[in-house]
Amino acid sequence: MPDDRRARQRRGAGVGLLLTLALAAVLLTALPRDHRGEGGGTCTARTVRAWSPDAGLTDSFAAYGDDETRTDDWTGGDGTHSVRLPDGRVLWLFSDTYLGRVYAPPNPVGESYAWRDTAAPLVRNSAVVMRDGHPELTLPAPLFPDPAPNAWRWPVAAQVEPRSPGSAESVVRVLLWTRTAGPYPWIYGVPAATEVATLSLPDLRVESIVRVFGQELVQDPSRRVQFGTTSVVAGDWTYVFGGNDAQAAARPTSSAYVARVPVGRLGEPGAWEFWDGSAWTARAGPRPVLGDGRRTGVGSAFSVVRDGGTYVLFTMAAGSRGLTTVTSYWACSPTGPWHGPGRSFSPPLPPGQVAAYNPQAHPEVGDGDRLVLSYDVNWLDATATSAALNLSRNVSLYRPRFVTLRLGPPPP
Repeated sequence: MPDDRRARQRRGAGVGLLLTLALAAVLLTALPRDHRGEGGGTCTARTVRAWSPDAGLTDSFAAYGDDETRTDDWTGGDGTHSVRLPDGRVLWLFSDTYLGRVYAPPNPVGESYAWRDTAAPLVRNSAVVMRDGHPELTLPAPLFPDPAPNAWRWPVAAQVEPRSPGSAESVVRVLLWTRTAGPYPWIYGVPAATEVATLSLPDLRVESIVRVFGQELVQDPSRRVQFGTTSVVAGDWTYVFGGNDAQAAARPTSSAYVARVPVGRLGEPGAWEFWDGSAWTARAGPRPVLGDGRRTGVGSAFSVVRDGGTYVLFTMAAGSRGLTTVTSYWACSPTGPWHGPGRSFSPPLPPGQVAAYNPQAHPEVGDGDRLVLSYDVNWLDATATSAALNLSRNVSLYRPRFVTLRLGPPPP
């Protein structure tokens, strides 16, 4: 080890010092350098040891979307994120969302799928309230208004935190991605900025929206970073992860970035710090913590959880498997080094030209032994018209699906 060699080169070093350094070298060989997890707890290698479909949650959202007694609520959406509220309810946040009515099969072309009219309303975001494991209410949609013509907001990670540090009053802070319409290959919009919305409790009213990280000055849209795909609270800090859209520029993988904010201050732009590759800085110059552009990296949306002192990241796999396969990485700190990819798995997909994306962990609906992960499913087609037609013919395509995971050490 480097420390051990330097020790041997020093003249006059005592035998005791040499023995101490040798023992340290053995320990460093056996454990990652940062084996004490940032935020407390012992950090050990983690991977997916087992998984199974979670039919209960999948069917719960399907039943809610198919309920014909309501004509102005959620019937399907993607970008699935969740946060547990202080009164036990769970708030589910979605990006592009279909509203309206779902019709029983057969559909207009004779297939045995429930369907929606092709003129069904599509809004850029929505929020669904769940109680006792069942969705029960769609908030007026879109919950977050468009910031400008040809621009929109997609909600991502959310946290319940004090209105201000030390306050007894809690609010919900929702990270938002602002996107603008753009030419091909930006069929899902050009990244513009990261914002934070504050929602009051318990009525979930939008009080304010502030910009915390703008990216319009970055000339290459594929290198623009948007934060909030996932967030983790550890100690006094909220770690907010983000990514770029390198895959839109035909690069195999995107890169992951991380910022941190003191708990209770997500909505304060001046409180944000970014990892620049060697230190936290208030300057907006983040550097990747994961992604080599080839074998390792993330999709534009991924998820991170803490398992003891270990941080575990879930993302779609690199390369062609990124349309069907979820993989994971682990680290002892949000800044890495990240180890992996670990064991991968391919969750169930419906037949047809479909793709899985946006794996998101939901500790709010799991327990100590199991972790619930959602993934979104969409029709795989280069033309928006064809995709919209197929999503209308089969409403189950554009709804979250769930699996249950068990984490553990990698197999020997």
